[in-house]
Amino acid sequence: MRKIYLHVLMLFAGVLGAQGQIRIKPFSADSSNYHSRKLKIDEINLVSAYYHQTGNNSAVTGGIGTEKLSDFANTIDLQLSKYNKAGNKNAFTFELGIDHYTSASSDKIDPNSISSASMADNRIYPSLNWTHSNEKTGNSIGFTGSYSGEYDYQSIGAGFNLSHISKDKNTQLDVKLQAFLDTWTVILPIELRSGANTGNGHESKSEGTSPRNSFSTSFSLSQVINQQLQIALIVEPSYQKGLLATKYQRDYFTDGSLKAETLPGQRYKLPIAARLNYFAGDHLLIRSYYRYYMDNWGIRAHTAELELPVKLSSFLSISPFYRYNKQTGTRYFAPYGQHDPSAAYFTSDYDLSTLSSDFYGAGIRLSPPNGVFGWQHLSMLELRYGHYNRSTGLASNIITLNLKVK
Repeated sequence: MRKIYLHVLMLFAGVLGAQGQIRIKPFSADSSNYHSRKLKIDEINLVSAYYHQTGNNSAVTGGIGTEKLSDFANTIDLQLSKYNKAGNKNAFTFELGIDHYTSASSDKIDPNSISSASMADNRIYPSLNWTHSNEKTGNSIGFTGSYSGEYDYQSIGAGFNLSHISKDKNTQLDVKLQAFLDTWTVILPIELRSGANTGNGHESKSEGTSPRNSFSTSFSLSQVINQQLQIALIVEPSYQKGLLATKYQRDYFTDGSLKAETLPGQRYKLPIAARLNYFAGDHLLIRSYYRYYMDNWGIRAHTAELELPVKLSSFLSISPFYRYNKQTGTRYFAPYGQHDPSAAYFTSDYDLSTLSSDFYGAGIRLSPPNGVFGWQHLSMLELRYGHYNRSTGLASNIITLNLKVK
């Protein structure tokens, strides 16, 4: 999703230098089953990406107008581990993400201003995960805490994960529970604001705050059929409650009236998916994926994806991919100026409309034994590009760079 700027590479160089200061004491010849109980760095991942989109169905202006948006995002995750006296592994992953985006449509919330506060914004999202695992059985348990914040919302998250592997190592059950407690700042389009005065001569831009809470679960059952074939079944029910409408998005009605987007305060989602991986020889892996989605707003969707990683050498591979999605939109959607004035709920957000989309591209992965570009600690470099095209006219391009330091 995002553009690779020079300062990201400089950040990577700084991390690489820090990694170079780490000294791990080598094991003695008779200590093959010994694990050091000191906290050590396992790996560092740096991801930098650029995303750019265009389109003419902005929900901010009622389903018409520019959807031009750019997003530049960087994340770094630091993975550490430590063994306890019983020989079990405690893994810690700290991730920090920072996004910067510019959105032409957000500037239309108040077109009379030179530039609204949300036309360009930054989002920061740190998280910390702890996982305790028994390497003999493969079973593990873990907890995650996270935060995300930007101009008009704050979010606090917590999660729990559990993994159980059968004695023959062929079956694995993964369970995840997550909760996100969000607080939205309610911002209305300029023409719908109450006109309350803040005391400094300026109209109030906010109608206060409103909560939105999200709870999700994930159940995944993976099975090794044979040395070449692996399958997985995934069910991910979720529930949301609170302010689910984006109040600065306009809706226009057949009688010429205008209101802020209004949607139900509860939403149930049920995605059901299957994944199949087939190892077709030493140089080709076939990854296939299908998902069916439904919710209580009336949305139904089918998604199918195919990725074909091809190993060109012992350290170089390419991965072309294609994904197709077909969606039946919510009953609350209508285009610009076509909403019924008597409707209780309404949106002109084309993300919720009937549509189909294609996403295709390729990745290249480099992992030479002596390190990328001869840098021993830089164990992997991956570059991916994708193009997205939607039947509503929206198009986007995404490029991602991933660097792994070990």
